[in-house]
Amino acid sequence: MAATAVPQDPAPITATFSNTAITIRPWAITIRPRAASPDSQVALRHYSWDVGTCSVDDLPSLTSAVVLVPVKSFHLAKQRLAGALSPAQRVSLARSMAERVLAAASPLPVAVVCDDPEVAGWAKEHGASVIWTPGMGLNMAVQTGVSRLALAGATEALVVHGDLPMASGIADLGGFAGITIVPDRHQRGTNVLGVPARSGFRFSYGQDSCSRHLAEASRLGLATRVLRPPQLSWDVDTPEDLSAGMPGTHEVVPGPATIR
Repeated sequence: MAATAVPQDPAPITATFSNTAITIRPWAITIRPRAASPDSQVALRHYSWDVGTCSVDDLPSLTSAVVLVPVKSFHLAKQRLAGALSPAQRVSLARSMAERVLAAASPLPVAVVCDDPEVAGWAKEHGASVIWTPGMGLNMAVQTGVSRLALAGATEALVVHGDLPMASGIADLGGFAGITIVPDRHQRGTNVLGVPARSGFRFSYGQDSCSRHLAEASRLGLATRVLRPPQLSWDVDTPEDLSAGMPGTHEVVPGPATIR
């Protein structure tokens, strides 16, 4: 079975703050100085949200695929970029990338798993449901999120990380009866992981997660496809990810899906 997709050219995102702008385009991430102005300030939005109001009952009735996005505190995100970006720049970049992912999920419904009130308020403002997972690590938070989606009626969960600056076409990955994996460009991490919501899939994010997720799919006896759309394979974790760019995106066509 083969799947071929031609990536579209998403519109750039520009995150601006005092004297600096980060522009995310389909082929590169650039950081450039801005002309200073007397009223140039770091504009960090603040959100309020009652963390005691979130339960599975807050999820709408679901009947199909749902995109699940784990998002940590914007102020704690992307610590490995500390040598290249200031704290304010990292906050702005993390928020911009997460907003890109939420927009790329349309028209599927989106739920955000988080334990940060600011992130929860941000998610609500962007039309996403919130699944509150206080004190859980990434794997348990995602596991809990998928379980709650299943209880609300979802048939499939597409778990998508929030640090994909070129994200587009996420909804096109839905509808497969087995496991869908989009590795990072190094073929080691897992940027997107689609699972049947009631499959009992055990998530194992962390270094070299792709191989563990393939093994888990095999344990469950589920058909698995590995897709490599470039717009979903590029994540941002290190300064190299900011400077390497993504040349040739417009000419790259993903190869056939691998069915296991």
